[in-house]
Amino acid sequence: MVPEGLERQPLQQIAAFVASNRYNCVRLTWATYMFTRSNYSSLTVTQALDRWGLAEAKNGMAKNNPWILGLTPFEAQKAVVKELGAQKIMVVLDNHVSLPKWCCGGDDGNGFFGDQYFDPNEWVQGLSMVANHYTGIPTVVAMSMRNELRGPRQNETDWYKYVQMGATAIHTANPDVLVIISGLSYDTNLSFLKKKPLSLGSTLKPKLVYEAHWYSFGNEIDKWKFQTNTYCASVTSGFVNAAGFLASGPNPVPLFLSEFGVDQRGVNERDNLYLVCLLGFLAERDLDWALWTLQGSYMLREGKVGMEETYGVVDANWANLRNSTVQEKLLLVQQMNQDPNSRSPTEYIMFHPQSGQCVLVLPDGSIYLNDCRTPSLWSYGGNGTPIHLAGSSSCLTIDGDGLPPTLSDNCSSPRSTWASVSASKFHMAAKDGQGRYLCLDGSSSAFLTKSCLCLDSDLKDLPKCAQNPQVQWFKLIPTNTY
Repeated sequence: MVPEGLERQPLQQIAAFVASNRYNCVRLTWATYMFTRSNYSSLTVTQALDRWGLAEAKNGMAKNNPWILGLTPFEAQKAVVKELGAQKIMVVLDNHVSLPKWCCGGDDGNGFFGDQYFDPNEWVQGLSMVANHYTGIPTVVAMSMRNELRGPRQNETDWYKYVQMGATAIHTANPDVLVIISGLSYDTNLSFLKKKPLSLGSTLKPKLVYEAHWYSFGNEIDKWKFQTNTYCASVTSGFVNAAGFLASGPNPVPLFLSEFGVDQRGVNERDNLYLVCLLGFLAERDLDWALWTLQGSYMLREGKVGMEETYGVVDANWANLRNSTVQEKLLLVQQMNQDPNSRSPTEYIMFHPQSGQCVLVLPDGSIYLNDCRTPSLWSYGGNGTPIHLAGSSSCLTIDGDGLPPTLSDNCSSPRSTWASVSASKFHMAAKDGQGRYLCLDGSSSAFLTKSCLCLDSDLKDLPKCAQNPQVQWFKLIPTNTY
């Protein structure tokens, strides 16, 4: 019930770390019983730690945050929210479970309405209490009704019934917050909304946000390595069909990718391949998102004291980034690239998701991959057209295999007309002087053109390809904010 990390570092230091790494929001989890049951809500932090024999954690809090030990779990949570606000960090309050414990399993009693620890009426009561407690606190911008609905009891009929009850309860108690709605099957499925939209009142409807989760979980490494282009296209299509469709089409609604994540050590090949695929999609759609997870360790998880979290942005001591390379890859998607209120013309950023870098043209005309803080902008009319440097008549042109592309004023040449190819639509290809297709390539952070990986001479995906083509994945990201 107590936010992780307070036994490792001072609260101010953790909040400042979040802000300094360009995060503007924290999805802060809470348990229903923290508010609805006095045997949880009346405990002090000291009593809660003593209940589980967490002497080391208590000693750590006494050193780093001694003021917290006499607070209740809610008071501790509120102090965290206040400090995040002082760092100009927003908070999404996420009802993660009812019974305080590690989440999530299909049979853990916390999965769906009517489960052992998931009484719908008590849940609604908890939502109302939390919404009311945070009324007038602008740091809290949203409440997520429930994390990862799941298990054998789940069904659409109860989903519609109780989601409507929960959303109404939050809005009635605190009309200032956004209301975030999760789907079924561990928050991977909202497809049933295609046939029956959620019906809520006109004052609440504009404040609804839907959330979805997208991980690489599963024994998928063979599929990624069999043909990375086609598998990325497949999993992306699956996400769009299950949830991503909500944010597009004639009547789009807000969609929040509220969890994705990878082993931050970089040792999981499946995670590494999936992340590159996901980042290209995230950047192109400019979706809001939350990375699982900040914490580098736990006071107690699944019976293990001090367990390390390898998906954590921070290391086990909460002192440093676990992997600065992963953080650099997130730089472009941490920025707003598409402002719906802007009248600026749409241009493009050329993004290389494997490295997290963007294409930069220097004043002397040389072209490099660089971080995405100040990328060059491009204009592009679609397949078979040139890619112009924005505000210029010059266009991107192939010089040869293994050479950097250059800028040219001869933009009608086949060497200067580009197409987005492969099933993944990540390859950008044009013909060289001999009529052979070459693709943009980011080998060793250089910006080159090379023979296209995992594609035949007609730019069709090879049926099987053991190579990793992601070094050649580039995505033109629409933007109107530069």
